[in-house]
Amino acid sequence: MPTFPSLEDQLDLITKGAAEIIPLDALKERITKSIATGVPMRIKAGFDPTAPDLHLGHTVLIRKLKHFQQLGHTVIFLIGDSTALIGDPTGRNVTRKPLTPEQIAANAETYKEQVFKILDPEKTEVRYNSEWLDKLSYYDIVKLLAQFTVSQMLEREDFHKRFNDEQPIALHEMIYPIAQGYDSVALECDVELGGTDQKFNLMRGRDLQKHFGQPQQIILMNNILEGLDGVQKMSKSLGNAIGIHEPATEMYGKLMSISDELMWKYWTMLTDLRGSEISRMQADVASGKLHPMQAKKNLAWTITRDFHSAEEADAAAEGWTKMFQQKSVSEDVPVVQVSCAALGEEDGGIRVAKLLQLAGLAGSAGEATRKIAENAVSLNGEKFTGKLIGKEALGSAPVLRLGKRSVRVEWAD
Repeated sequence: MPTFPSLEDQLDLITKGAAEIIPLDALKERITKSIATGVPMRIKAGFDPTAPDLHLGHTVLIRKLKHFQQLGHTVIFLIGDSTALIGDPTGRNVTRKPLTPEQIAANAETYKEQVFKILDPEKTEVRYNSEWLDKLSYYDIVKLLAQFTVSQMLEREDFHKRFNDEQPIALHEMIYPIAQGYDSVALECDVELGGTDQKFNLMRGRDLQKHFGQPQQIILMNNILEGLDGVQKMSKSLGNAIGIHEPATEMYGKLMSISDELMWKYWTMLTDLRGSEISRMQADVASGKLHPMQAKKNLAWTITRDFHSAEEADAAAEGWTKMFQQKSVSEDVPVVQVSCAALGEEDGGIRVAKLLQLAGLAGSAGEATRKIAENAVSLNGEKFTGKLIGKEALGSAPVLRLGKRSVRVEWAD
């Protein structure tokens, strides 16, 4: 009988990045049952092959599938070749232009190739919803449609808005959430994954499973991933996306361009670190043990490695440092020597206010502390607002900036 990690260990990984779990208690019960019986849960995420390639925003759900896979559960990568003929109306204010079966088949093949950069192909069920949807008779479809009302469909935000704005809603669009819900019945899912914008569709799976006498699936929704601008949903049409097939140097460089705030969301949604590990890293940055620039470099390297290789990630990191970080520091920045003995170290690292004083950028540690609070201090090109920083995070020749003055530090001992 297979063994599974404890409930606490599983939740630490499963709940990372989750915006909402419906219902959480049922997920805990389902996990506890799988541990006791040795029977893995069945987890699915569906993707309509409406475009030939994927970007990092698409991989959020795929990575969450991987987390369930790592924990020993059965994951199902569902290709919606039949639902793609309709097109998901979520977030749309007009009816989607239909794809041809040939376009859908070609896109589906590229999806299979790309998702196995994250998932283990030997442990992944790849299914197509044409397996069951295309076999439904007219009578079967009428019975499914009879489980829902037009008013229920119009409760959906995008349909409601289009109705009020007198924008057309095609009847086949209303079938989409019902077809997606039937996928869960056909696959007997325990958990379905989706974005927060998919809630209406995901809930229809619970409705239909109840109708067919199955245990209702748990819904795990992830937040929507913002693109490089940190504002809008990642989208190639908005020019803020990172494609998973982009060269390693481009991927690394784009990741280094994101804000420090967005960095933590990317750590959460685009890596395999557990929530507890990310929390410890954030604490290290807050205390000064880890510089936020280094945390971002680690993130860029990790994601680039996942889609390329460790060697290519190393080369991208080295190239970025030479091209950008060194370029940002003028050759005529004066060099000052600072004695490590005079500086001293406290628990958790070096006191930056004292370093600024010894480097001659501030008349006193008190003045330096005030300037840090005023957001006027940068270390190695990054704003610094804390108190302590580890010497390793500073580097061998850190560049300090206060206001318009910069110096490069050389350690005297």
